[in-house]
Amino acid sequence: MAAPPATVSAPSQCLSGANPRSAAQRSPSSLSFSATSAGHRRGGDRCISVRSKVASGVQSASVVGDGAERPWKLSDARLVLEDGSVWRAKSFGASGTQVAEVVFNTSLTGYQEILTDPSYAGQFVLMTNPHIGNTGVNPDDEESNQCFLGGLIIRNLSICTSNWRCKETLEGYLIKRNIMGIYDVDTRAITRRLREDGSLIGVLSTDESRTDAELLEMAKKWKIVDKTDSEWEFKKDQSSESFHVVAYDFGIKHNIMRRLTSYGCKITVVPANWPASKVINLKPDGVLFSNGPGDPAAVSYAVKTVQEIIGKVPVFGICMGHQLIGQALGGKTFKMKFGHHGGNHPVCDLRSGRVDISSQNHNYAVDPESLPEGVQVTHINLNDNSCAGLQYPKMKLMSLQYHPESSPGPHDSDTAFGEFIELMKTNKL
Repeated sequence: MAAPPATVSAPSQCLSGANPRSAAQRSPSSLSFSATSAGHRRGGDRCISVRSKVASGVQSASVVGDGAERPWKLSDARLVLEDGSVWRAKSFGASGTQVAEVVFNTSLTGYQEILTDPSYAGQFVLMTNPHIGNTGVNPDDEESNQCFLGGLIIRNLSICTSNWRCKETLEGYLIKRNIMGIYDVDTRAITRRLREDGSLIGVLSTDESRTDAELLEMAKKWKIVDKTDSEWEFKKDQSSESFHVVAYDFGIKHNIMRRLTSYGCKITVVPANWPASKVINLKPDGVLFSNGPGDPAAVSYAVKTVQEIIGKVPVFGICMGHQLIGQALGGKTFKMKFGHHGGNHPVCDLRSGRVDISSQNHNYAVDPESLPEGVQVTHINLNDNSCAGLQYPKMKLMSLQYHPESSPGPHDSDTAFGEFIELMKTNKL
């Protein structure tokens, strides 16, 4: 008669704390699994020990209606979308109630860069990659000094971290920064809904006192607000660079400035509402209009600023900067159905036929048919043929509707910074 198959006992006492003796003998970051031998092998039971940094939200126990404690966390959060759908989930990070626009991001890595990308202000980011948190977080991968998104939506939250650069868990990071997160929700189904219906306003809540109807009403009344913080500087002690670039901060990412610095630029960062006359008085070699969140049509003052600067010095626009340039030239922008969010968008440079895989994050695009004569579309997104880049030699400008600095994402389009350098060199001659 064949021996019974080996069995593995669930470590429920260790996780739930129901067995005080077991809990006292183990550290919080150690799990032990006991497996029975399949035959009469000498030595009897085998013990497999696993040590790791455990994400406490996954480990938390729950007390159910019958008063019994369970070693797993139960659903304690809701995502209510403006279409009336309600998605039960488990929370990690901060608690409370938050309203934002729900977008999905197809990047396989780089969740920390996404968390700190100012372009995501006013948005909940749903990661289509199902497993998040396994590399933890570290200070070196930040794209700004804070988290800007409203919340993070994921399928599976890793119970451990396994990267040598990790300094803390994703959950601990979100708690410190007061950012909400949910997991154990059907991100695949939500993504399909966003693809079919377009971006939707949603409410994340861990407050059980609020009804679904109340949360739905909040979603229907909310509008995204565009806001830019005050001036800040980057590598301000450097003074020997070849080119002086003034960068308008609509939500600029650190890696844009890192890349410009690596090409030999001295950078002066100014707020979004900085007068064009003051910029011209600085006599820069070039001006950068950065990425940022929201509708470009909502910042008419910025469009006026762009109009006053283009033609006087070389200009480079990235994402929102690209859209502002389009409007400043007399073109129109429109809201896309569900936008572009991810690190795998193919972009074709129409001048050379070269195809780059790009990192993108935007909900608005420039209508190329509305642009005046002389403005050239240099790049298109091969997924939908939308305008992904412009140049206007007469006005000494170039722009891209994606992130050549990546972080996260591929580095294919880094050559765009070299192109901007050449534009400034030519203008000096």
